[in-house]
Amino acid sequence: MIEWTILWEARDTILSGLWLTIWLFAVSAVGAFVLGCVVLYGIERGGALAWLLRAFVNAMRALPFLVLAYLLYYGLPQVGVRLNAVTAGLIAMIIYHGAYLAEILRGSRLVLPPGTIEAAQGHGFMPRAIFIYIVLPQLLLRTRPLIGNQLIYALKDTSFLAIITVQELTAAANAVQASYFIPMPAFVVVILLYWAITVCLELAVKRAGIFGAKRGFENV
Repeated sequence: MIEWTILWEARDTILSGLWLTIWLFAVSAVGAFVLGCVVLYGIERGGALAWLLRAFVNAMRALPFLVLAYLLYYGLPQVGVRLNAVTAGLIAMIIYHGAYLAEILRGSRLVLPPGTIEAAQGHGFMPRAIFIYIVLPQLLLRTRPLIGNQLIYALKDTSFLAIITVQELTAAANAVQASYFIPMPAFVVVILLYWAITVCLELAVKRAGIFGAKRGFENV
């Protein structure tokens, strides 16, 4: 009981870490989605750019996330570029998960029926407009479970940023347990908070599924 009282008194540290985790996750999720769409569009355009973008995606898929975070935070100063821990962590999240989202969308694009695209081309739509208004909405609805799963991975990857001194939720809990030696209550609370955020993500994906079903995507 005393341990939980101590944890309650240290709640500001936990809440500070929670808000930073949520902020990192939200901003990196938006940034990764935008990057993934840009990468997919570039691959669709073909040419040398497509080859470079495919190489980028393959490199990120082969690279552990923590190594990328280390490289940005500890490696870049060797070439004169210094980033604070939060900035380095945020950039690592965007780059890493943007590559995975691009691959998820690309896989769905390969099996997308061509009918709507051909109809748009017949009506004189430009390639960029076709991608944004015709292709991308269909890909998002078709890949919503995979995107939801990738977002959960991104949420969990925020905990790795503690290694580069980002004071997110896991780092905050570790600081509390190190100060008061209450590892069990501290990390139980962290588990529950991560679980709560994950449930919210799952509900959002479910809502997206309902949205898609109303527009004829219930069987995709």
